[in-house]
Amino acid sequence: MNSSWLLSWVTFGYFFSALLYLVALIFKKKGVGQIAGWVIRAVFLIQTGAIILRWIESYQMGIGHAPLSNLYESLIFFSWTIALIYIWIEWKTNSRTIGAFATPLAFLAMAYASFSPNMNTRIQPLLPALQSNWLIAHVITCFLGYAAFAVSCSLSIMYLIKKPKSGKKTDTGLRSYFPGIPVLDDLIYQTIMVGFLLLTAGIATGSIWAYSAWGAYWSWDPKETWSLITWLLYAALLHARMMQGWHGTRVAWLSIIGFACVLFTYFGVNFILSGLHSYGAA
Repeated sequence: MNSSWLLSWVTFGYFFSALLYLVALIFKKKGVGQIAGWVIRAVFLIQTGAIILRWIESYQMGIGHAPLSNLYESLIFFSWTIALIYIWIEWKTNSRTIGAFATPLAFLAMAYASFSPNMNTRIQPLLPALQSNWLIAHVITCFLGYAAFAVSCSLSIMYLIKKPKSGKKTDTGLRSYFPGIPVLDDLIYQTIMVGFLLLTAGIATGSIWAYSAWGAYWSWDPKETWSLITWLLYAALLHARMMQGWHGTRVAWLSIIGFACVLFTYFGVNFILSGLHSYGAA
């Protein structure tokens, strides 16, 4: 048994859990939702074990580094963080309808890592710029922040679906099984706040890492620039929420736009723009 074998099963596990959450929502089956909750927890634990095993395998190969160094490994970690944040949300709210919107993101990250024809899945030595303990702190904080924004985006989509249309005061159909408007609004704010704090820590640790690797805390590399744009967007959102009393639809749409910026920072910079972070696509 090796980590790659386990991770291939994780991909199908997240697909199965997402499917179960969707079936539970569409057919209003609480029992299926409970099964989905147990499935995603089991898959999450298997993925945790696979990540640890890949780390051990790198030491056995004489390379010895945390599995966070390339696009393949970062996608695996991204799906892991999404599952972690979602499991926390499910435990906190005792609502499994959110799973139909959040768990597909974990599956899509794993599916891209597993099935992309150009994906490099091998364990390789670190580039000199990556040989720093700050790498682990930078990647962990950034991707936990990204995951919080991903779940916030899912909650925002639910909010926009849930919001009563003009002239309607009651929910009908599947919307009636969503958490209430105030609950969704509060969860959007909480996940954005958590993501913002983690992204701030990620930018700070990244700056320290950049100084040790390239001799400058900030070089206006495309990924650094887009990370700053993303940070400023969420900062403006939180400012509008706390100082101007923004709630509801405006915050939900900004949350979705913010996550689009996150995706461009993560993928677009690697594939469209070149810079110091371009090795992340390897």
